[in-house]
Amino acid sequence: GFSLCGSLGFWGSAEGVFTGKRLLGFRMQSLRRCCVIGSGPAGYTAALYLARNGQMPLLFSGFGVGGQLMLTSEVENFPGYPKGVTGPQLMADLREQCARFGTEIKDVDVDRLEKLKDSGNFRIEAFGGEYLSQSVIIATGAEARWLQADNEAAFVGRGLSTCATCDGAFFKNRTVLVVGGGDSACEEALHLTHFCDRVHLVVRKPHFRASAIMQDRVRRHEKITVHFRRQVQKWLAREADEGVLGAALLEGTGEDEGQQETLEIDGGFMAIGHTPQTKFLRTSPVAQQVSLDEEGYIHTRMSNPEVFTTGVAQGWGPVSGLSRTTLPGLFAAGDVVDRRYRQAITAAGMGCQSALDVEEYLQMLGDDSSSVEATP
Repeated sequence: GFSLCGSLGFWGSAEGVFTGKRLLGFRMQSLRRCCVIGSGPAGYTAALYLARNGQMPLLFSGFGVGGQLMLTSEVENFPGYPKGVTGPQLMADLREQCARFGTEIKDVDVDRLEKLKDSGNFRIEAFGGEYLSQSVIIATGAEARWLQADNEAAFVGRGLSTCATCDGAFFKNRTVLVVGGGDSACEEALHLTHFCDRVHLVVRKPHFRASAIMQDRVRRHEKITVHFRRQVQKWLAREADEGVLGAALLEGTGEDEGQQETLEIDGGFMAIGHTPQTKFLRTSPVAQQVSLDEEGYIHTRMSNPEVFTTGVAQGWGPVSGLSRTTLPGLFAAGDVVDRRYRQAITAAGMGCQSALDVEEYLQMLGDDSSSVEATP
């Protein structure tokens, strides 16, 4: 008959203790060499490299399989697709490639991560199942923040985007709107001037948060119009096509409260920040061992080298990989680390780096991949 254990992989704790959520009587699976948490370009690429090297990784895709690219209608800047590819298709191709070489994939979220003191292995809790691994790669990405304005969900991928670098070229000779007042918003607006005839920059406050030099560049650019003390209340469809974005209804804030205006636009870009998907880390036993920045991005040797001044003392031994975190055996890749580039290709490259770093770490540990059973 149907077995929950076969579906989820394993139920029960490493110590065989009933906790209220776990079932008794099951034994721990074989100790895995590496588990990957996350299913965007970074996670899939990491798993692909590990699988091709015979490490047989387990990848937790999360319930939101594929990450941010699942919201992208067209990708034209990922190598190997001369005619472009949809975001969902690109993720499906990466997933198929991982599975082809032996990656085991579970479409569940990871709830808890712990490093066991006695063995140094990691215990992962995911949707009721428990798994042991010698190393872990976190590639959970960062979720773009949205305004939650009226009709917003209807136009995601149909005029609304969170990445001008990715989608700006689709709006050549068009009029677009950018939301945000920081450096990222200014950079997005300036980038869009390479393609668009007119760029409206909507800033909720009466002033920028951006650096002085970015403010100056935006103010001086003839294609950019800045709207201070304004916020988007509602996204509107084109009259000729209800499924495509055609305008934005702005309302005043602060001293301009009560004022309204409608801007006819062809596209809108959110530039109000990203939220790294590290909540599960902050509520896990490893929370005090993994260094994060104030927004929740994971510190790695590449992103924050100043944190890693005593690598040997921290238990990493001779491992010098750039994707290592402050916790030995734990690596991170992609947008959960990278707050600057946020591209599919850079995330994939970081996934490759993390897999190679894991290989170095596992070589240091030696070939200890024997089965580990629960204590009776």
